[in-house]
Formats: sequence, C-alpha cells, structure tokens
Amino acid sequence: MGIREELMERIDMERIPRHVAIIMDGNGRWARGRMRGRSEGHAEGVNSVHNITKAASDLGVKHLTLYAFSTENWNRPAEEVETLMHLIGWAIRKETPELKANNVRIRLIGEIGRLPESVRADLEEGCRQTASCDGLNLNLCLSYSSRRELTEALQAIVDEVAAGKRPPLVDEDTISSHLYTAGIPDPDLLIRTGGEHRISNFLLWQIAYSELYFTPVLWPDFDENALLEAILDFQGRERRFGMTSDQVREQKP
Repeated sequence: MGIREELMERIDMERIPRHVAIIMDGNGRWARGRMRGRSEGHAEGVNSVHNITKAASDLGVKHLTLYAFSTENWNRPAEEVETLMHLIGWAIRKETPELKANNVRIRLIGEIGRLPESVRADLEEGCRQTASCDGLNLNLCLSYSSRRELTEALQAIVDEVAAGKRPPLVDEDTISSHLYTAGIPDPDLLIRTGGEHRISNFLLWQIAYSELYFTPVLWPDFDENALLEAILDFQGRERRFGMTSDQVREQKP
C-alpha cells in the first residue's frame, strides 16, 4: 500500500473542510536550493497549483483560495514581477479547459485592475468560461491585501450611509458583505507552506476561527500527500468557536 492509500484510509470523507485557503510560500528558496533561478521556482509552483487544485476537487473541497500575488509583491524586482505576470497569464490559458472539464469555477479576488491588461484579459476569460461550473470554486488572490480589502469595505459602507442608502448601524454581516470574498464561507483550514509562521496580510477578517496549519514543505514540493496530511491534522482538532468541549460534544448528533 502506498503513502497516498494509507492517508486516504485515515481520512474521514464526511469531515472534509469546506474551504481551504493556502499561502503558497517557498518558490524562491526551492529554486535557490537547486542552484536555479527564481523564475524556475515560480514555474514549478504553477505545477503545484495544478496538482493541489485537482486533489482538492477530488476530495470534495468546495472552496480553494490561493494567495498567488500580494500587493506587497509589486515591490519585488521588476524582472521577477514580469515573470510572475507572464506565468499567471500562461497558466490560466493552459489550465482553463481542464478546469472547465472538471467543473471548477475560477473567481478573482484583489485589485485586479492593477494587473497588466493582457493578464487581466486571460483571467477574465477563464472566469467567463468557467462561470457555469458548480464544483470546486478556485479563488485566486491577485494583487491582494487584506488591510486594503477591509479599508475599501469600510469606505463603501461609509459612503452608503452618507448617501442615505443604508442605516448607520453596522454589524459583522454588513462588513462581510462588502469584502472581496462576499458570498464565500470563511476558511475552515488555512495552510502556509515554506516554514514561515505568519499570516502576511491574508484574509485577516475571514480567518478569525480558521484552523492554522504551518508546514516546512516548500510550495513546489507540496503535493497531494502533503494536502492529505494537513486535512488529517485538521480532522484531529476540536473546533470549539468559543464554547467548551462539553458544549461541543452536546451539539453532536
């Protein structure tokens, strides 16, 4: 029996997280460790996106949110940013037919208007072609900043109140409905690869009660087995949402 088969035997298919979010970290270090250029690490990272998207879809995950490019990443060397933009456009053109065939819907999250026009056109075409898919929702965070997201949401609410379009009372549902992720359930599981233990301005509002999983595995090496191990770890935890263990047990059927 292989490692995958052993892991699958231990997985409870009734408790697969509905929403998995991933901070994909380690492409550059993966390349450096092999005496290769950073662009090769990013290219290998695209392969991991393909493999993990397929694995998540096969497992029945409903939402997979990938931190692909942050607003802070614009500060990287221009050559690296250009390479990343090229890879994003190339990957979405290449992957869209298979995503559509596998009933995967693409959704974009972030300041998409900052992306180069050609890349934006490729992404929007991918969204258009997969708009009717109702399997896995693949949420790509591009030029994304959680602080920026929250700032824009709050400004939109202020503007609506000032225009008399809504009452001044603001609750959590009001804020959630103005985020880029409106209509998407909060992540059950947040994975960060690459050995770092920080959130890096990612989904700060949405991960209030997410289970956090940090792994030293670099993103290009993060495969289906690594995803299964993360889900097994998630399934071994008790999610209390502020309650006691006794209260959680009482709620179970």
